Amino acid sequence: MLKKVNILKDEINGVEKVLTLKESVEVLLELLSQDPSLEKDLDREVEQLISTLDKEELKTFMSGQYDNHSAILHVHAGAGGKDASNWAEILERMYLRWANNSNFTVTQLDRLDSDEGGIKYSIFSVEGPYVYGRLKCEQGIHRLVRISPFDSNSRRHTSFASLNVVPQIEDEDEFVIDEKELKVETFRSSGAGGQHVNTTDSAVRITHIPTNTSSSCSSGRSQLKNRESAMKILKSRLLKLELKRKEDELKAISGESKDISWGNQIRSYVFHPYKMVKDHRTSFETSNVDSVMDGEIDDFIDSCLRKGI
Repeated sequence: MLKKVNILKDEINGVEKVLTLKESVEVLLELLSQDPSLEKDLDREVEQLISTLDKEELKTFMSGQYDNHSAILHVHAGAGGKDASNWAEILERMYLRWANNSNFTVTQLDRLDSDEGGIKYSIFSVEGPYVYGRLKCEQGIHRLVRISPFDSNSRRHTSFASLNVVPQIEDEDEFVIDEKELKVETFRSSGAGGQHVNTTDSAVRITHIPTNTSSSCSSGRSQLKNRESAMKILKSRLLKLELKRKEDELKAISGESKDISWGNQIRSYVFHPYKMVKDHRTSFETSNVDSVMDGEIDDFIDSCLRKGI
């Protein structure tokens, strides 16, 4: 309830800010004829009004049932050994930077390092208003082209990593799971984390028997904490399945036959022979690769929202 109140307050504050800026522009327009030196002030207020209107307009594209929720992100390395594991870690860093730049709260739920360096996967939550609404269009395959730092012959390699984004359940009554349908197992972690983690049954796996959907967590030393994280991940995955089922029903009714397959890359990040990041759905691109890898991805997200992706 508190979260809904805060979201409503944020929307009201946004509208009030637009109205205040509008009034300020109108006053400056009236005074400009008497004092031409106010032109710079007017330009500044108009620019701020346009920027604020733009931000408020973007919220209208996030009207889905869970768009105002926080999100759980799953980053997975594709095939390709060291390059793929390294690329998955770079992609993880990009989204963590984005979350930090946006003043959102990040909680690591699970992470498995690769024996060759980098990561096999990383699961973390990003908490804040409209996180799912903004990040759901980031879901898909991300492709990297670069000179491999692991190739002694300095050849160009292509690597893939995937991102899955699911809404986070924020109200226990919002999505209920029958405890009788769950199978809970504990086991010893085989990943990094210190001697204590590796020698006790602290890792937890929870399976939803009707759908055979499972989640596990082994990153913490506490079995209770790992169970809480695994349950949070499982709920998000089951919700994703339910949303997919409803989406498939709508497609069947409307006769839509568009195939959205796992292998469709949504974005390419080219480090060599030129620098370019391009979204293949919107054709939005930038040559400022460094800023993108530092989490400056809002332009990509905004272009997807405006195209209804």
